[in-house]
Amino acid sequence: MRRLEGKAALIPGAARGIGKAFAEAYLREGASVAIADINLKGAQATAAELGSGAIAVEMDVTKQESIDAAIAKTIAAFGKIDILINNAALFTAAPIVEITREDYNRVFDINFAGTLFTLQAVARHMIERGGGGKIINMASQAGRRGEALVAVYCATKAAIISLTQSAGLNLIEHGINVNAIAPGVVDGEHWDGVDAFFAKYEHKAPGQKRREVGEAVPYGRMGRAEDLTGMAVFLASNEAEYIVAQTYNVDGGNWMS
Repeated sequence: MRRLEGKAALIPGAARGIGKAFAEAYLREGASVAIADINLKGAQATAAELGSGAIAVEMDVTKQESIDAAIAKTIAAFGKIDILINNAALFTAAPIVEITREDYNRVFDINFAGTLFTLQAVARHMIERGGGGKIINMASQAGRRGEALVAVYCATKAAIISLTQSAGLNLIEHGINVNAIAPGVVDGEHWDGVDAFFAKYEHKAPGQKRREVGEAVPYGRMGRAEDLTGMAVFLASNEAEYIVAQTYNVDGGNWMS
């Protein structure tokens, strides 16, 4: 039997990249999946590509009405939400003396507040429905330490680790397991933007930072989206029933904790 047979999952930020890989893995394991994204056309294209069991929903995690509407549409389609992966996030970088309030507010609004209030809304549904559920937050190795040019992003991911602990301890009384995944450096189209930040601030040639961080991973390469799917399936499955408030590193050995 497939490990997520009959389950319904909501994945914000799933039109591409890591979120899309999660959706593919969940569908293979028997779940129905709502591909949620601020880019509705992208979500629709991904849902069409993935086929039966996938639907597209528009979702802007900075707006509560959009969060609530996406959750309502998912419940209308599947009758419930058993699994939430809080995957929507934004990267930023700048020296401390160049951080702006605008950039700070934007990144915290998406990375932390978006996670918190999506988690809250889905948890309310799970509590009302009964039967528990699984909530998985996306942290990062950046949440385990500071980085000279990445203060705001690192702070949001450290906050995700802390939120996971608090929410996990609070919600397990309702049978809701809250845990997190902390990836390392994961290759993909989002790294074009990350590389551009470091090219600007560290005066590196385009592609140089990407190559350097990959070479520094003990495993020997940057991660790929599919490297994260095993943990995402495990934490959403019945095998993880006794796991509460934990953040798991999936990073090729970059960070040991």
